[in-house]
Amino acid sequence: MSKLYLVGVGPGSEKYLTFEALNVVGSSDILMGSKRALKLFPDTKAEKIELNAKNMGEMLNLAVSKACEGRAVALLSTGDPGFSGVLKPIKKLAGKLEFEVIPGISSIQICASKLQISWDEANIITMHGKGISDELISLLSNGRTTIILPNNTIEETVEYLLDQGIDPNRRAAVCENLSYDNEKIVEVQLKELLNEQFGYMCVLVVY
Repeated sequence: MSKLYLVGVGPGSEKYLTFEALNVVGSSDILMGSKRALKLFPDTKAEKIELNAKNMGEMLNLAVSKACEGRAVALLSTGDPGFSGVLKPIKKLAGKLEFEVIPGISSIQICASKLQISWDEANIITMHGKGISDELISLLSNGRTTIILPNNTIEETVEYLLDQGIDPNRRAAVCENLSYDNEKIVEVQLKELLNEQFGYMCVLVVY
């Protein structure tokens, strides 16, 4: 039976793969995902197809097409498919094709656990690949801790916040490369984040 599975594979380490994700991947004909997502399954016998930012639209259409042809397709989504993942675009593309979402552990959850934040009491916003949201400033004014997936870099987001008049002395944190061996957590004043060097895989927290 043809089916498309949207499989959350967690923040990056195999430690955070769920049993259900492993079961679905093990029974799929085709795995599609980013290079780092595909690396989580070195022993699979399924055909592997890599997707990236440049071919994303083409590859998502291909995933739907392959499932419609009768193949079992696992579309890998880092974190959870429903948070800055593939669920939203697939809902627009799938038509009448049946698909199933296999939830994963998001970097937001890992960040909250590392910083001991009750994330049901936090603002959570993703700007990943969308540009900086105007909603961010109002969220930072409601008294809750705000957990942010930046659009691009930490520097870009911090500079925007300072330009918009957010107190540079507010306490902030960055969680980088969560679940990997080179994981790094920095907790300083907001303005001091501009003195640090961060890569792409980061979560920003403003208290």
